[in-house]
Amino acid sequence: MDWDKLRIFHAVADAGSLTHAGDTLHLSQSAVSRQVRALEESLNTTLFHRHARGLILTEQGELLFDATKSMNKRLEAAAARIRDSEEEVFGELRVTTTIGFGTLWLAPRLPKLYEQYPDLKIDLMLEERVLDLPMREADVAIRMKEPSQADLIRKRLMSVRMRLYASQSYLDQNGTVTDVEEIANHRLICQSPSTPQVSAGATLVQHLLSYDVPSMFTINNYFGVLQGVLNNLGIGVLPDYVTEDFPDLIRVLPDLESGEVPVFLAYPEELRQSKRIGAFRDFVQDEIIAHRKKLREAGSA
Repeated sequence: MDWDKLRIFHAVADAGSLTHAGDTLHLSQSAVSRQVRALEESLNTTLFHRHARGLILTEQGELLFDATKSMNKRLEAAAARIRDSEEEVFGELRVTTTIGFGTLWLAPRLPKLYEQYPDLKIDLMLEERVLDLPMREADVAIRMKEPSQADLIRKRLMSVRMRLYASQSYLDQNGTVTDVEEIANHRLICQSPSTPQVSAGATLVQHLLSYDVPSMFTINNYFGVLQGVLNNLGIGVLPDYVTEDFPDLIRVLPDLESGEVPVFLAYPEELRQSKRIGAFRDFVQDEIIAHRKKLREAGSA
């Protein structure tokens, strides 16, 4: 099968348009159309349904597009490994993690990484869905559980627990909480029950709801929970790592917390020698060591 024709087919399928694909490939629309028709003739099948609004893949086209996407990701991985054979840390690094950890812990610390490696280009993908690292949906992941995918290098970074926090202003207006039963006198801020989240956090919320909480504010990520707490909306269920960057938060019911949530960093085995990933891994580990030190010092104080 002609590799050049496959490359052009992939661009057309990805763009959904001969014109847009031609712009990407720096080819005329007619040249792109000829190559696609030649590929269809060689396979003796139709790859696209053609209509006024653009192109739609046929069933056979979908099968071929799945194959070319896999090929493209493998080629990207090979190119990344070749680039990483150089001494300098540069180029794009695609990092995936949860919305809460990415916005509240990781993103505020990234300026330090850019100070060390100004030519690094980080694409931070925040979502609860677990991306497929071996298929190169991302280069490196930080997740709130041990990854189950095969062929991954994984390292446990730290542990997190979900706890209750409120602002001083809220407690001054609504009273402190000395017993868990008193949570029924307050508004609870937490992640929506239907939102993908760590089971330890969901279990803690279910326990709190057993006390007939009359008013709630639910949202689909911890960044939103934090904003509710900071704006005196109620008592929020938040991961304990927020206390370092938001020291004015008041912990409510200090004896109540979730079970332990492990935090793992993972990346594909084939990127073991990647200098970009090595630089990111070392940076995160150093920041966690500093984070633990600050928490210890705060506890001692």
